[in-house]
Amino acid sequence: MAWIKKFETRDGKGRLPPSQVIGLVKIFELTDGRPVVQIDTNGSADRANPGKQSQTIQLGREAARQLFDILQRTYDFK
Repeated sequence: MAWIKKFETRDGKGRLPPSQVIGLVKIFELTDGRPVVQIDTNGSADRANPGKQSQTIQLGREAARQLFDILQRTYDFK
């Protein structure tokens, strides 16, 4: 599990993995009322344990805003 506190953009190349999975989004509040967005992914069908939770990331307000801005610029969202 990872709590992402900040995003930084970098130049570089990437590639798509051969399999695709569904992102499972949970929204909950901390004890002080701050919201958290959590994104989980489960193993793809071709993994040794298909369907087992693989990754979890959590975003607070600041990191979520940074990601929102990155997505807006990248995909020209209005």
